[in-house]
Amino acid sequence: MAKSSKRKKKPAASVEGARKNGLSRRLMMLGGVAVVTGVGVFSVNAVQATAAEHDLSRIGTGTPAIVQIHDPQCSLCTALQRETRKALRGIPDDQLTYLVANIRNNEGAAFANRHGQPHVTLLLLDGAGQVQQVINGVQDRGLLRDAFTAHLARNPS
Repeated sequence: MAKSSKRKKKPAASVEGARKNGLSRRLMMLGGVAVVTGVGVFSVNAVQATAAEHDLSRIGTGTPAIVQIHDPQCSLCTALQRETRKALRGIPDDQLTYLVANIRNNEGAAFANRHGQPHVTLLLLDGAGQVQQVINGVQDRGLLRDAFTAHLARNPS
């Protein structure tokens, strides 16, 4: 007498479902990899942009600059930074450089002390690095945009 198998054979529909499941898992994994890659690229670009913003050696290289004297732990500084960035939208980077002097590090603190300015301050500098205007306190992006446009008119790069 032939021995019967204790395992049941799966119907064809279940095999097809397993194939779809395997394909779905692969697609989900590929999607996950794409998301992680995108986040990684965005993070690298954000870090590079932040590093460039903190490079105060870019002052006086021929392009007018706006330097924010900034304390990252200060909510007013963060508000001024947000308004400044919004006011700068549409102004090409090659015409006006935005920089941040972080007073929590030596270079930023030395810059603020050299100019005798507290945090929550914007210094508008000409292409040679000379202060042309000082804006203290949080300001509306419209007022800032007008100030930046006038600064560019007086100091073309």
